[in-house]
Amino acid sequence: MTASKKKTSAKRQGHSKGPPDAKLDEMIEEAIVDAYGESEQTVAFYTMLEDNLATPFKTEMLGVEVTVERLDMTDDEQIVAVCARGKSRQGVPILDLPLPTPPPEGADWVMAYRRWARGGR
Repeated sequence: MTASKKKTSAKRQGHSKGPPDAKLDEMIEEAIVDAYGESEQTVAFYTMLEDNLATPFKTEMLGVEVTVERLDMTDDEQIVAVCARGKSRQGVPILDLPLPTPPPEGADWVMAYRRWARGGR
């Protein structure tokens, strides 16, 4: 895949380049410094996202504009974005949420969480 196709593909998916890996690793360390085990670390990230991700914001999912109203944590400890369109609401795993361009303030924390969750460190 050429660089221009990669860039187009990433843009279409709502992913921006984001901060360098070293910065994301620093953010991950900041989030989980006092958290032991995956469960505590997930809750620590939820707290960082709640504190830093500016909501509400608009994004596009499946060609439809939705508003991310807030974050929530499911009973099985998934961090989800509560998305609204009209009177409908649905939780979408933050790992799958397309970020708009430009991303909302604090979106770097979404990228750090994704890196941690996918074992990118």
